[in-house]
Amino acid sequence: MDKYSFLEIAAFIGIFLVLFLALFLLTVKTKHKLANWLLAFFLFTNAVDACKFLMRDFPVNFINLEAFRWSINYLVPASFYLYVLSVCFSNFRLKPKHLWHTIPFIAFNLYMVYGIYFEDRASKISFINTMNQTPIMQFFYFLFEFLFQVYFIASLLVIRKSKTVYLENYTNPNISILNALYKITILYYVLHFLVLIRWLVTFIFGLGEIRQWIVTLDGFAFLFCTCWYLFVALDKPEFFRGVNSLLKPISDVAPKQKSSPIIDDEKNKQIEFLKDFMVEKEPYLDSSLTIQDLAEQLKMPVKDLSTLINLYMDKHFFDFVNEYRIEKAKEILKDPLQKELTILEILYQVGFNSKSSFSTSFKKYTGTTPTDFRKNPN
Repeated sequence: MDKYSFLEIAAFIGIFLVLFLALFLLTVKTKHKLANWLLAFFLFTNAVDACKFLMRDFPVNFINLEAFRWSINYLVPASFYLYVLSVCFSNFRLKPKHLWHTIPFIAFNLYMVYGIYFEDRASKISFINTMNQTPIMQFFYFLFEFLFQVYFIASLLVIRKSKTVYLENYTNPNISILNALYKITILYYVLHFLVLIRWLVTFIFGLGEIRQWIVTLDGFAFLFCTCWYLFVALDKPEFFRGVNSLLKPISDVAPKQKSSPIIDDEKNKQIEFLKDFMVEKEPYLDSSLTIQDLAEQLKMPVKDLSTLINLYMDKHFFDFVNEYRIEKAKEILKDPLQKELTILEILYQVGFNSKSSFSTSFKKYTGTTPTDFRKNPN
């Protein structure tokens, strides 16, 4: 099997899997429809771009379609960025202002109208043979690279912000899913450098053997990335539920000082009151507890409670609540009268909603697993 056949087989499998996953995302019943649709569109644009791996020669009989395929690339980074927003923020909705993201796509197609779409075949071929040397096409190459960098860096910043906000305001977030989204973003960002290497090799060596091997590697990377998407989709069918986009990290509301903030008598009283309330009322037993819920029970402004926990106690709300849940779990595990309870029953009883998050938190605070702690609680 030569490298061309390998590339075509890898590309064909990759395109099939991508389109299959996109179809699944469009038809599966879920409350996260917008995120699924945006991911499906992103995957579809990648499948369209990957069709180049199936071409051994330029499709002279389908020049208009090939030109339109080039323009699809200008929607790829924007669609991924919008997808990240929809995953990270529960109240994200598409609005007319988001049409601004389509301007590069529209601009490139207007350029194709001038040189390809409505011209005769001879004029199209002549335009294609010289367009890479034109200043306008050089601008579009630069524009694509600029947009890719901006959108993917923005995506990473959005993921980091949403994770910070979640830890400061919610309990039981599925951080593993958010981490999967972060890894997917990094993976696509890294794979993009194969495209940059291909461009550089083409510029220096032309359309030679080295470029063909890089194209083959690019096709294999596309297949690998597609399989990764399928793995995430099957392993984590419920994606990160998202935070409210109106919430801000505590550092934006009350920036940390260089030294530890001074805890006066009033703050000490508030901290002690909060601790007593957590022990007596046990609000942490509610698996869906948020900082808004706790603030309402304490009759305290959310901003003040968030500042008290995140700034003065130097803890995320997530960690603050889970400490009480772990202590409650330890009490149950030590109680001989409740030895018939399974670990799964205990974790739900103390406010966790998944075995993995309970085990991770329990080991973080105790240094051992729940099962081992039950056997040797001392």
